[in-house]
Amino acid sequence: METGTERKERMPAAGIGNMLTQCPYCSVQCKMTVEEVASLYGSRKVYRAEGAPNAASEGRLCVKGKNAHQHAVSRERLREPLLKSDGEFVRITWEEAYRVLKERLSAVRRTYGNDAVGVYGGGSLTNESAYLLGKFARVALRTRYIDYNGRFCMSAAASAGVKTFGIDRGLTNRLSEIPQAECLILAGTNIAECQPTLMPYFTKAKENGAYIVVVDPRATGTSALADLHLQVRPGTDAALANGLLKVILAEGLADEAFIRERTTGFQELREHAEKLDLEQIAALTGVAVADIRRAAVAYGRARTGMIFTARGVEQHSDGHMAVRNFLNLILATGKIGREGCGYGAVTGQGNGQGGREHGQKADQLPGYRLIENPRDREYVAGVWGIDPADLPGKGVSAYEMMELVRDKQIRALLIMGSNPIVSNPNADMVEEGLAGLDFLAVADMFLSETAKLADLVLPVTSYMENAGTMTNLEGRVLLREAVRPAPGEARHDWRILCELADALGCGDKFTFHGPEQIFDELREASRGGAADYYGITYERLRREEGVYWPCPSPDHPGTKRLFEQSFAHEDGRAAFAVVNHRPPEEEADREYPLLMTNGRLLAHYLTGVQTRRSPALTAREIENVMEIHPRTARKHRIADGMLVQVTSRRGAVIVRSRVTGDVREDTVFIPMHWGGVQNVNRLTNPALDPICRMPDFKVSAVRVEPYGPALR
Repeated sequence: METGTERKERMPAAGIGNMLTQCPYCSVQCKMTVEEVASLYGSRKVYRAEGAPNAASEGRLCVKGKNAHQHAVSRERLREPLLKSDGEFVRITWEEAYRVLKERLSAVRRTYGNDAVGVYGGGSLTNESAYLLGKFARVALRTRYIDYNGRFCMSAAASAGVKTFGIDRGLTNRLSEIPQAECLILAGTNIAECQPTLMPYFTKAKENGAYIVVVDPRATGTSALADLHLQVRPGTDAALANGLLKVILAEGLADEAFIRERTTGFQELREHAEKLDLEQIAALTGVAVADIRRAAVAYGRARTGMIFTARGVEQHSDGHMAVRNFLNLILATGKIGREGCGYGAVTGQGNGQGGREHGQKADQLPGYRLIENPRDREYVAGVWGIDPADLPGKGVSAYEMMELVRDKQIRALLIMGSNPIVSNPNADMVEEGLAGLDFLAVADMFLSETAKLADLVLPVTSYMENAGTMTNLEGRVLLREAVRPAPGEARHDWRILCELADALGCGDKFTFHGPEQIFDELREASRGGAADYYGITYERLRREEGVYWPCPSPDHPGTKRLFEQSFAHEDGRAAFAVVNHRPPEEEADREYPLLMTNGRLLAHYLTGVQTRRSPALTAREIENVMEIHPRTARKHRIADGMLVQVTSRRGAVIVRSRVTGDVREDTVFIPMHWGGVQNVNRLTNPALDPICRMPDFKVSAVRVEPYGPALR
């Protein structure tokens, strides 16, 4: 293993020149420089970040990226392992930490079996750490129970892409092709706040004459750019796509040659569409028939076009089929596999794409191989040097793991790079379950809401300190170099896994001394799989900036545009699917008369563990809010800026009201970046999509009322 001295000797000194790094937040993965500047505050270092040239963001950097270094240099960073003793954390050495981990995990495995231990990962881990976490769970712990918070991000789009196209990659074509699209549909995605450095692609498309359609229950910075905003009722996206599809077919706007030569299942879809009633769809979705027609004709008549979906469409109990219906639109018009045409699943987390490709998901092995496929098991077991029979079987999804925790079937849990108390639906149940574990270990940079419950907390390195690869929303693999030494005793997550595996007696399978060595094994493990990284090397990434997968050989240029000649199914064709509207699991009623949806704000990221440690970002949004329409606010005695209590069948939160006409009258909106009494996921519905196991975050029936003194 690399020693601390060796690690510091190969690091550039902090504050000397510009440090070229990569933003840790969203899926664009913008390159940037961080420079130490003269301080006006004595000896404390001051930094300035600026965008660096790169193909994805073209040198742009948003407010989160400009201030990301603030959490990396925060005084709140964890710097040594912490063990809970009599309810309080005490500092211990790494040797003691590994001893505790070995004793506690081994005791649970002896008493209850290997599957009584679970592993829970994150979509912001590097590809190397995500790969190693999956290997650690299955080889060192031999448990079937591993999943990650990316289940809440991309699972609906990923499963829909696999069923429709035969493969899942965030964008089927390049970001640089967006300005060439004559029509763009952005469904359930608020690019302006979630991936703001991409907005110039869309503004340039509009300057070129593109017609932009935004589908969202709220008016947002993204919808402000639109020619047409379809303010859909939450939970009815699949029905809206059916309306668009009916118009396209009825108006003769389908690409019959493409359908005949490159797809299957169209006749069933046509028969289904003929039976649909546009007036009923309009009543169901809250979108006027004229607007449905306008959007469908614009997309159908356009020579080129792209459709993007994100969490607004995907985080539903019918998210998989809702996405499939938007993919039906793409196939029906033949807008894929050529320049300016394609589909984009707008990944949320920094490595949400790569994180799900290499083994963190319950049913997957590296390279997007399936853990229940005998050939896949045999191949990966060969790379790992184990008997295929020793590989555990398929586990369960992230939220289902929390249910097993509650039910005491999982009795010990290792969490790395995630904060499930805040990110899971039905958060009160999740917190209760985690508090009742026999043993909980959390690896994090900060004492998050989840880490506070842990028996053992392990300090890990930040994006500026930990080298490795990330895969952005295009499917472009990027190398992020380390630019400063780790603070205190913080260690890289991959190193922690290697050293813990050694403590558990499996060190011979984890003899890695750096991320490049791990990546070389990942390349081999992914070779021949759907997400084939074999032809990508660190040397290529340094020379070429980034390489698109699949890339099956070192002399392969990488696949910048998918499906130019054929799709990834065995027959080379894409598959249509008949999609019926499925009502949300919860509807508004007399007791809970409003629908609640959730999402992001520009200044914050995920559960806020990092961004709420950035003073510049915290100052922009210091507390959580509930957006409510003025007429709805009057009806419920809510004034702007008032503290309100929002209650669902699962729990209650207390937030500040924000009265605005940007949200539908039947809907309230609460962001997702706060824990405690402001945690919106105390309210959210854990109903799961039957196919991809995505929870129904976006539709929960609630009631709202003034809180505290305002009640009297």
